[in-house]
Amino acid sequence: MGRIDRVQGFIWLLKRCQGQCIGWGVSDYVRITEVSPRDGLQNEPAAISTADKLRLIEALVESGVDEVELTSFVSPKWVPQLGDAAEVIAGAAAFKTERVQYSALVPNEQGLARAFGVHEQVDAIDKISVFTAASETFTKKNTNATVDETLDRFRPVIDNARRAGLVVRGYVSCAIACPYEGEVAPEAVARVAARLLALGVDEIDLGDTIGAGTPDSIEQLVQTMYDRLGPCRETDIGEPCLTLHLHDTNGQAIACAVRALELGVRSFDSAVGGLGGCPYATVGDKRAPGNVATESLVDAIEAAGYQTGVDRKALARAAAVAASLPVAGVAS
Repeated sequence: MGRIDRVQGFIWLLKRCQGQCIGWGVSDYVRITEVSPRDGLQNEPAAISTADKLRLIEALVESGVDEVELTSFVSPKWVPQLGDAAEVIAGAAAFKTERVQYSALVPNEQGLARAFGVHEQVDAIDKISVFTAASETFTKKNTNATVDETLDRFRPVIDNARRAGLVVRGYVSCAIACPYEGEVAPEAVARVAARLLALGVDEIDLGDTIGAGTPDSIEQLVQTMYDRLGPCRETDIGEPCLTLHLHDTNGQAIACAVRALELGVRSFDSAVGGLGGCPYATVGDKRAPGNVATESLVDAIEAAGYQTGVDRKALARAAAVAASLPVAGVAS
């Protein structure tokens, strides 16, 4: 996709998303980022072919979601399932449209260099994501670094990505609780988010990594973000700059999303079929919990009177593709 086409797509998104920034001018439109190709598949023990990943991505694009997180440029040594990142992005470029964004997770400068190598060939990536956590133990196990060290790593990644015209998301995992440390204080989450914003990220994505959230704890978290950081600014393309990434371990994700909507949050991550779970959130023989299912999330959002750009029939077709993959725990 050419630069002019991407800019036109961004203008379309800007018009649609104008006024969505949390805390003021709240819109009824809710943005959906599909994370199943990356977060949904990364923890699967059986190898998923590149061709199957591309079938899933194409179906997700056709469903009308706003963004698809395609893959991660983490070392294949640590997440072999995503070792075909370059091939996935190159293949997905063939069915990219103006209305959908493509993003990829980038852990460090080496990962960004790999992403740039693909981007220079196919110009498909719109956004990169960096990730840390509000838990020191989780961050150490996930990235082999402290929170401070991850933020230091991000500075050149964020600077170089922005110079290249890419939007930058900053994930904060363990926003409610940590599998190793237990409950995480909302103030700790807000401190990490503030530091990411100071580094130049456009969007904060708060992850309930182990699905411990309840509507009340989500309200406390979101309200703390508002109190500490104030109404957030719009990104360069008018997106909401606060996103929630909910896991459905205890069946509370939809109730949490509805409460967040009431508080003004207008951007959510989800995975078709409830695919997913962070490999570093697995403790012992207890498998990491899955993401909130996109189908259920869209149903809840629209039932609450809000709008999405999702075509239900096309989303059902994407769910069928997900169900055909050799993965565990796809919601029916």
